[in-house]
Amino acid sequence: MAKIDINGIAIGYEIVGTGPRPAVITPGGRFAKDSPGIRELAQALAAGGMRVLIWDRPNCGESDVCFEGETESILNADTLAALLKKLDMAPALVVGGSAGSRVSLITARRHPDVVDALALVWISGGWTGLASLANVYCGNALVAARMGGMEAVAKEGWWPETIARNPGNRERILSQDVDRFCDTMQRWAKSFFPEQGSPVPGLLPEDFAALKMPVLVFRSGHSDPHHPRETSEAVHRLVSQSQLVEPPWGDREWLERMADAKNGLFRRYPLLAPQILRFDEESRRHRR
Repeated sequence: MAKIDINGIAIGYEIVGTGPRPAVITPGGRFAKDSPGIRELAQALAAGGMRVLIWDRPNCGESDVCFEGETESILNADTLAALLKKLDMAPALVVGGSAGSRVSLITARRHPDVVDALALVWISGGWTGLASLANVYCGNALVAARMGGMEAVAKEGWWPETIARNPGNRERILSQDVDRFCDTMQRWAKSFFPEQGSPVPGLLPEDFAALKMPVLVFRSGHSDPHHPRETSEAVHRLVSQSQLVEPPWGDREWLERMADAKNGLFRRYPLLAPQILRFDEESRRHRR
């Protein structure tokens, strides 16, 4: 396990492969870098000549918890940009899935110098999908804090795992002022609802047009309630340099992964590698 200080936050990370092309993978939820499928995708990309960073975002896995960001997505995006620079891996191919796709897009908008190209899968969206995110990420923790203080928060949701993997996180959570923590959860929850005309929270409609790097968008399944097909298609329409492609699985992939979540939501992500490698090679060849 390697850790590095990024803006005062200890971030757990691993680099897979020794190839000349830097890349980074950001998964969804608050799942860690060693969730089934993430390292395997990194290994598949490394076999294609890449040097791939997998990392634990703040509030995930082995990294420190932190409640100081304007929003959690912005906190993650700014941390990713600084991490890539500190590891001398910028600009990189930035790969993101679910919450990772949102973080990747916000990173590209706020820090275009660290993003050479984007590959996005399972872009979260839709009113019901985003409402569920606001509750899972923030609402449950807020209710726990009001009912039992920060001691109750430390026992709720993802937090026990972050404490088990980084014991110092217990004191970081318990040291929070309850009122301030609840205000942060309210602000972070609000950030999951996008501005009018934007399919992705944290971005304005004009932000998509400002993205000038090549973008690969995997179209979501018609049956997917949390990453609607319409969201992936809207991102493709708004980003002039994007390609929309079908993923290497059927329409019900997300539903099937949820039904078998104990084996990993991302366990079939390695199947994405051939399309990502082909996209990256073609986009770099066109820019030479």
